[in-house]
Amino acid sequence: MASMSSFSCSVLHCKIYHETFKQFETRKALYSSKSTSKSKVIVKAITTVEPVSRRSANYAPSLWSFDYVQSLSSEYTGEDCKARADTLKDAVKMMIHKVASPLSTLELVDDLQRLGISYHFEDEIRNLLEVIYNNHYKTHDQWNTMDLNLKALGFRLLRQHGFQVSQDIFHNFKEKTQDLKPHSQEDMIGMLNLYEASYHSFDDESILDDTRDFSAKYLEENKNKMDEIISSLVIHALELPLHWRVPRVESEWFIRVYEKRSDMNPALLELAKLDFNMVQAVYIEDLKEESRWWRNTKWVQKLSFIRDSVVPSFLWTIGFGYLPHYSLGRSSLTRCVAMVTVIDDIYDVYGTLDELQQFTDIVDRWDINSIEKLPDYMKTAFFGFYNTINEIAYNTLTETEILILPYFIKAWANLCKAYLVEARWYYSGYKPTLKEYLDNAYISVAGPLVLVHAKFATSVGATQEILQRMEEFDTLDRYSSLILRLADDLGTSTDELARGDVPKSIQCYMHESGATEEEARKYIKELIADAWKKLNKERMLANTQFSREHIEYASNMARMAQFMYGKGDGHGRPDITKAYLSSLLFSPI
Repeated sequence: MASMSSFSCSVLHCKIYHETFKQFETRKALYSSKSTSKSKVIVKAITTVEPVSRRSANYAPSLWSFDYVQSLSSEYTGEDCKARADTLKDAVKMMIHKVASPLSTLELVDDLQRLGISYHFEDEIRNLLEVIYNNHYKTHDQWNTMDLNLKALGFRLLRQHGFQVSQDIFHNFKEKTQDLKPHSQEDMIGMLNLYEASYHSFDDESILDDTRDFSAKYLEENKNKMDEIISSLVIHALELPLHWRVPRVESEWFIRVYEKRSDMNPALLELAKLDFNMVQAVYIEDLKEESRWWRNTKWVQKLSFIRDSVVPSFLWTIGFGYLPHYSLGRSSLTRCVAMVTVIDDIYDVYGTLDELQQFTDIVDRWDINSIEKLPDYMKTAFFGFYNTINEIAYNTLTETEILILPYFIKAWANLCKAYLVEARWYYSGYKPTLKEYLDNAYISVAGPLVLVHAKFATSVGATQEILQRMEEFDTLDRYSSLILRLADDLGTSTDELARGDVPKSIQCYMHESGATEEEARKYIKELIADAWKKLNKERMLANTQFSREHIEYASNMARMAQFMYGKGDGHGRPDITKAYLSSLLFSPI
């Protein structure tokens, strides 16, 4: 992740610079002489050597102490909660089977997804969408009888689930929108669904680009002309489209909106609230376990310059995979993100170039016997990191009889090599081009590394398939990582440059093109939108359970990036994400 840290600049285990040739000659002459002044000269030579100068980042302390995290509990556990949830799920299944029209079916699917409970009904939803696709969306002649709302909502949900629906379904959208009435709730919802659908576009889909511009302008002009519920949905979408939002964060928000709707279904609402709280209870136990691991590393005590990041690291993993049965994956990914943060702080803040080159070499060789060459603080960091990665790989080996350690070592070595490139740029004062920067920075943001961990954190039973298809998702992972890097730069580059760091994408573009910072930021946002279009196309690769899971992880990493850095450095400044953490982890609905 991008560096975002703080430490009081105490000098730990400082190295003495190499003596100059002149000093060496002076010592040699002194030792061969019987001069009585020898000791005085030696003292003078030694005391003129200065310690290593290390940077400071002044990271804020964690807002959540170990004792606080360990004190957390939830009442939403046990058989009573499970029994009530099962009763409500049966009621919703009956509801699904009774839905009549295509539009009401799609609206129910949309509500289930946004409420965060669709994972209970995956088979039912898949069957419904297949029927609707075959009967209404598969061929051009089926489109003419549809109204705008049905076209738009169907297009969005079907593309989201991997069905091939052409943008040509909207070829005459302007004709269909000529008679829209700004005060009509139906027309406003139709335009909102058109706007949301446009964010599922691929490269060179000009019709969807036009629908996005047209619908965004219409919604902006009329967002305050509707009732409170519709207006809140429109304002929410204009701030960030649904396709780019983190599912769990969206569910917490949407449950509160849905509760106020006049057509609210009580069973759906009760299940959504109960399920949210029951899943939150799982998160609490997961977080307590990761908090104990983090404390046992003793990194916060031994490495005073690092971020105390276990809680925000855990938040990332909820964004990646929020389902309750992903506890094992959340554990692996929490440790991965937290370790990335520690190593990032070493490269960006504390280490000297010589030390960083040594550390990179040892990671690349995965050689625990070579850590004697490292300064003490690096020994502590590498030993804890080495043991944690080996433990994750060992647990996978015992579960699947497949050795994944070589894939982890390669990914971590690639990350450290990318960090070292940036360190060399910094120490030499080199200003990379935007292309040079991004070719390295999509790796240094740790996206590819996290997604390697994610591949083995989803379907343990599919590990053999994962090994066979490791390279198949390289393009998908790159686009997701690129979004992570660009969003990170938008949120953190100002702070990072202030403490001393390489130019980020914004500054590279400014230096290259002569653009102002405002123009550069606009351009970076355009690059994010373009990357999403490419990511959307890659999402169509999903044809197995594993591929669907990994594609969703990769998409969610991009979503988490825009969430964490949308209002600043959400990973490095706990105050920015405090309210979200509280609502997702600590406060039941």
